[in-house]
Amino acid sequence: MEGTFIDIIVFAAIAGFVLFRLYNVLGRRTGHERTQPPPIGSDSAKDKNDQDNVVRLPDRDDPAMPSAVDMDGPLAAGITQIRMADRDFDMDHFLAGARSAFEMILEAFAKGDLSSVRGFLADDVYRRFDNALDDREKDGETREADLISITGCEAIEAGIDGRYAKVTVKFTSEQTDIVKDSEGRIIAGDPGETLEIVDIWTFARDTGSRDPNWQLVATRSPN
Repeated sequence: MEGTFIDIIVFAAIAGFVLFRLYNVLGRRTGHERTQPPPIGSDSAKDKNDQDNVVRLPDRDDPAMPSAVDMDGPLAAGITQIRMADRDFDMDHFLAGARSAFEMILEAFAKGDLSSVRGFLADDVYRRFDNALDDREKDGETREADLISITGCEAIEAGIDGRYAKVTVKFTSEQTDIVKDSEGRIIAGDPGETLEIVDIWTFARDTGSRDPNWQLVATRSPN
């Protein structure tokens, strides 16, 4: 009996060691593991979210993410407000997603088809963009815009408005932009000229919702 009891203790110790090694190798779930969401517009994406707020943010451990913002002054206070309402908020994580959304929205607008980015846009912003496309089509015009590079992406305002977290981002980009008439003649812009464009976009998210996604709620040009 004594030998059997000792054998049980030895086997238990070995099992405990194996489990400990597995824990160290696999790690524990922290809530920030990278998951690969299905492509926007796929059936599985609809099943997973079934909502239009689809600004997806990459993992906050992604080495390609921009560096942290300067946490001074009113911006720091606004970020603190957001973090009090959403303890998982991370500015670098957010800016990486905002940058991706900026690229996708500009591309869709230039092509004249907003369907692929509808979920990124609040209703009033979508209507304004869609009306601009309608006006362009009525005039028989086509726009050929090409985003060459994004040279700046920085948060300039942040805070809580009611239950909504809002972050305003200043995008600086290099683009080519021309407009052609119905005959294909260039009526605005120069295809050989690269322009520096500054856009100021505000994104918002309902902190009372389980949905972690953000939408574009306002756009403006610098004063």
